[in-house]
Amino acid sequence: MIALQSNVSRWLSRQPQWVFVLYASLASFLTYSCMYAFRKPFTVGLYEEHAVFGVDYKIWLITFQLIGYTLSKFAGIKYVSEMKPAFRAIYILLLVGMAELALFFFWIVPKPYNILFMFFNGLPLGMIWGVVFSYLEGRRMTEILGASLSVSFIVASGVVKSVGEMVKLHWGASDFAMPFIAGAIFAVPLVVCVFLLDCIPAPSAQDEQLRTKRMPMNRQERKAFLKTFSIGILLLVVAYVFLTVFRDMRDNFSIEIWRSLGYTDDPAIFTLAELPVAFFTLLALALVVFIRSNFKAFNVILLIVLSGFLLVIASSLLFQYRLIGGEWWMILVGTGLYLGYIPFNAFLYERLISSFRYVSNVGFLIYVSDAFGYLGSLGVVFYKNFFSPSLSWLQFFIQAGTYCSLFGCLLTIASIFYFKNKMSQLKTKPEYDLQ
Repeated sequence: MIALQSNVSRWLSRQPQWVFVLYASLASFLTYSCMYAFRKPFTVGLYEEHAVFGVDYKIWLITFQLIGYTLSKFAGIKYVSEMKPAFRAIYILLLVGMAELALFFFWIVPKPYNILFMFFNGLPLGMIWGVVFSYLEGRRMTEILGASLSVSFIVASGVVKSVGEMVKLHWGASDFAMPFIAGAIFAVPLVVCVFLLDCIPAPSAQDEQLRTKRMPMNRQERKAFLKTFSIGILLLVVAYVFLTVFRDMRDNFSIEIWRSLGYTDDPAIFTLAELPVAFFTLLALALVVFIRSNFKAFNVILLIVLSGFLLVIASSLLFQYRLIGGEWWMILVGTGLYLGYIPFNAFLYERLISSFRYVSNVGFLIYVSDAFGYLGSLGVVFYKNFFSPSLSWLQFFIQAGTYCSLFGCLLTIASIFYFKNKMSQLKTKPEYDLQ
């Protein structure tokens, strides 16, 4: 197996750039998509007759998984940023295996005690993104690779929900058995995809020259980085918190939102509505690879984030005034959301590091953002359930999207001015040739 992996890796390193990009994009996309089958299918369950202490059962499940996922993100600040490349594949399989085991106990343990196992399901999965992205960062084509991987946020979420709904409708599985069964369906594909992912060769010398070498970061190095860019990182992280809150709400309560819009018992809607979102988002973000200057690209990415916030506001207003229907609104608001959300998980920080020539790694910055993002998402779930229980998820979603986007616009504009000033102070404006 090791010999085969080495042969594939050497073969890839000798191929034209487009072959490598296609291979790495598919391997990373499919790996992370398979992981989603162990995290998201439970959200298509309604659990309507299982309230605990007067709180909807599904709220408890989402909350406990979010707590585990959030703690995982904080742990990832240390462990992912310090991770050695040789252990990445084993790390992915062990973490996902732990999550599937938690789903098995969620199935067989009597309710409401099985709620606890959603915490153990979320706890390992929060570190998968950083491990997968570490295969892609620091390369000339990281924008395309990152955009392809990030599409899994959009497409995979819809696909695994469709699978979960079909497991219920066609196999007769209960809401409690369905998450484990849906995960088991993707177990073998996950192993194959992780093997393919682990065959990706390390960045070349030319990659390191153009995009700055990527190294593990110890505690002192992480502190020094945050001190150097403190205000800018704070602005970006808070903007990302608003994006994560909105994205998590759309993802976790999509079945309630779609039903409020009149779509019931249609498993395909989860996938079909996300395909145009994925297409337009991927198209817009992949074009950034053609910008030769890292700092210009960094600013263009921030403008794309800003345009995403504005699209959420505009589409929500059009929907409220009944100028567009519910399906188009979900597509447009999803496109705006992911135009803002995906850059933080792929190439915004990639171009930041390359612009300022700071030897570090993207995983650290992603996990700082993610940790606080999911903490914010957890707070909103508590707020909705205890302070606005009478408000429908549809109305709450519209209001949250509008307010999150307004604040996000202000924070993004402020960050553009901050980093422009920072670059002027350092008097280093590298121009990289991406040919």
